[in-house]
Amino acid sequence: MANIKSRYTNKDIKLTAYLISVLLISLFSLSCNNQFPDDGLLVYSYRVVNEYPHDGNAYTQGLVFHDGELYEGTGLYGYSSLRRVELETGNVLQLYELDDEYFGEGITIYNDRIIQLTWKENLGFVYDRQSFEPIESFNYSTEGWGITHDGIKLIMSDGSSTLYFLDPVTFDKIGSIEVTAAGEPIRRLNELEYINGEIFANIYRTDRIARINTVTGNVIAWIDLSGILQYKDTNPQTDVLNGIAYDSDSDRLFVTGKKWQKLFEIELVDPD
Repeated sequence: MANIKSRYTNKDIKLTAYLISVLLISLFSLSCNNQFPDDGLLVYSYRVVNEYPHDGNAYTQGLVFHDGELYEGTGLYGYSSLRRVELETGNVLQLYELDDEYFGEGITIYNDRIIQLTWKENLGFVYDRQSFEPIESFNYSTEGWGITHDGIKLIMSDGSSTLYFLDPVTFDKIGSIEVTAAGEPIRRLNELEYINGEIFANIYRTDRIARINTVTGNVIAWIDLSGILQYKDTNPQTDVLNGIAYDSDSDRLFVTGKKWQKLFEIELVDPD
């Protein structure tokens, strides 16, 4: 029995626990009959402008476009990483692998530093953007899911309906907002991107992105990305939509998903 038990590593146990948690969340999602209370809110669709290759093994948790370059944070125990990616080819140009004990989550770039969260380890990492050299780490009390910034403060999600504001130097919590639509809390806020004064947030295990007022937390509008990844481009490993990046210089919006083989540049289409 001792020999059999030794075959299972700490990474195997953590990965199994994660997969069970995903299953439970999926079952919970199916039970939510009022996940998207529109109440007159605009629901945007999309038009695909360009398609780019994406590493189908990348469990995308964070996506950032900065100074003409694409950066990506990936997750799963034993496979988490920080990457600089060539947009046109999907090739990984630079890679930093996290220790097996960490499940990487969202990333953002602030003052030429990359900030990366971890899921349940209550620990964030800060890297030099050019070299990917670790600079420091910081703690937080919740889970870590998504992170972005508005130029003044960091904005962080933890899978609930709450967004937290952090000081970008000390990483202390300096405020929070509850995200609601038609008075209902919007839970499972995941990957974040700050775009033109709004927070864009993936809603975990759905094809929707919420556009959120940064002061009130109210959902301003929805983006429905149903069908963006066609069935022919999926495989048994393909997971959910997750990953939003914005090129502010050229006004380009990018989206992808966990273990997707494509990354899409899209334009939003106004509702009729």
